[in-house]
This record gives sequence, structure tokens and C-alpha cells, in this order.
Amino acid sequence: MKNLVRSTRCLSTILVKKMDTIGVVGAGQMGTGIALVAARNADMKILCYDVDWSKLNGSMEWIRNKLYSYGERGNLDKSKVEEIISRITPCKRIEDLGDAPLIVEAASERESLKLEIFKSLDKITDSEAILVSNTSSISITKIGSATSKPEKVVGMHFFNPVQHMQVVELTPVPERKQSYALDHGFNKLRSSLRSTGLETDESTIEATKSVCERMGKVVGTVKDSPGFISNRVLMPYINEAINTFSEGVATPEEIDMAIVGSSTKKMGPLATADLIGLDTCLAIMRVLHSHLGDDKYRPAPLLASYVHAGRLGRKSGRGFYTYDS
Repeated sequence: MKNLVRSTRCLSTILVKKMDTIGVVGAGQMGTGIALVAARNADMKILCYDVDWSKLNGSMEWIRNKLYSYGERGNLDKSKVEEIISRITPCKRIEDLGDAPLIVEAASERESLKLEIFKSLDKITDSEAILVSNTSSISITKIGSATSKPEKVVGMHFFNPVQHMQVVELTPVPERKQSYALDHGFNKLRSSLRSTGLETDESTIEATKSVCERMGKVVGTVKDSPGFISNRVLMPYINEAINTFSEGVATPEEIDMAIVGSSTKKMGPLATADLIGLDTCLAIMRVLHSHLGDDKYRPAPLLASYVHAGRLGRKSGRGFYTYDS
């Protein structure tokens, strides 16, 4: 068994060394953040694709502006900005990502869309390419079933904003042994994880974990379950805050002030919902309610109303709060 683990580690090391390029599908806030972090922190070449070319151009402009802002604040050598930008290539066809050894899907949180994307990725990649979903709630096993190589499919859930949030949830791992060393009140989280998945093979998990670490992330490994860890806990909390507001108990400002003032949280639940995107919150709540079957996960009616009205939070300029463009 030790020899098998050692062989797997060697194989994953070889795979990581070859991974000087990754593909990213989706130029929204998550795909854009992943591209930025991979290019800046991991010195990787990034191939970015989105069905909306104007959205992809907007993503590139946002990355450039963000990098220059880092330079202005002294967090990045200004002379390196264009070098980092040059590592990111916008692509007009999903087929242009076909030679990437690892591709991250970061499309909207809709199961039908993700399954369609993975069917396409399965056709354009070879048998060794690793296909990653950034889904925050949908079953990785279900996504993997859309391909001919589920053993090469894995979940890599980044948190928003990607450039600031340290932890990544890696799935699926239905059976595992794990130990955590906590230092300085969760500021430094180091995990020692050995994983065996139903479909995802060990070399895929190890290689994906190594890529995350190259990007400067800490990897937490979680069983393939609706909402995984973070959103199974976070979303009902946000949902109840929305119900509290809907029932007239308090205003959004008062609700957020009460939570921030009575806890160690830096942001209240409604401001957090606006940051995540109310459409994403609604999609995740629907997955939790549908798959877990408990009414405590029923989406707040007001959340659905806001989404239908186009009030999606920061990205649309208005949610529970109003934002400058």
C-alpha cells in the first residue's frame, strides 16, 4: 500500500510539472478570479473561454485593472503587470482549450449548463486531461457522469472573491482519513489528507490539490454532498436573514449590523449575499432543498423575487443594497 501511495504521488508530481497551462470556462466573477490567481501566483498560462466575447473582454480589462491597482498599493511590481497579463489568452472557441492538461469550469450554477459543458470538454480533451468544476453545490458524481472519464473529474470549489479567499473545497472524497493542524486561530490551516473516491482516481485528486497549492490556496477535502461544507452551513444562514428582512423584523442594515456587532464576522449575511450574487444563492438553496428534502432549505420567497427582478447584488448594481457601477 505504501508503494502504491508513493507511486501515485510520483505520478501526480509528473502531472503537475506538465501543467504549465490550464483552461478556464466562464468569464464571470469566479472564472475571472481563478484566471487572475493562476496567472499571478502559479505562473501558469491560462486559456479563457466564454460564449460571450464581450464578457471575456470585460474579464481581461478587470484583471488588468486589478493588477495595476496591486502595483499602485505596492503589492506587485508594476513592471510585472503586463507579463502576467500576457499569460492569459482569451479564446473564441471552447475547442481552443482542448490541449490544456487541466480545465476548470466556472459557469453559472445551473446543472444543465454544467453537464452540457462537460460533455463538450469530454469530446475535445484526451483521456488524461483533468476536468474540474467550480460548482458550489451540484454533485460532482453527477457532473462526472456526463463524461467518458469520471475518474478524471473533480470538484474544486473556490470562494468569492478568489484572489482573497484562501480555502478551496476539493471533492469528491466519500471515504477519507484526515488530520488538521490549526495555528493562530485558523489563520494557518494545514491539512494532511488521504483520499479514496468512488470515481475520481487518486492521481487526479493529488494533481488537482497540487495545482491549488501552487495558486496559494489551502485545500480542504469534502465528501460529494449537496452544498459541500461551506454552502450547506452558509446558505441557510443567509436565507434566514432574508426571511427576517421580509417579515419586517429589521432593515438589511440593522440585520447586518446586529450580526457583525455580535460576532467575529466582518460582513453581515445580506451584504454577503450581495457579494456572492443572489442568483447563485437561489440556485444553491434550490439544490439543497431538492436533494436534501428538508423544508429548512426552502428558498426565501423574497430571494426568488429579487432574482426575477434582476436584483442580483453587486454584479447588477442592486440587491439588498445599492452599488456604484
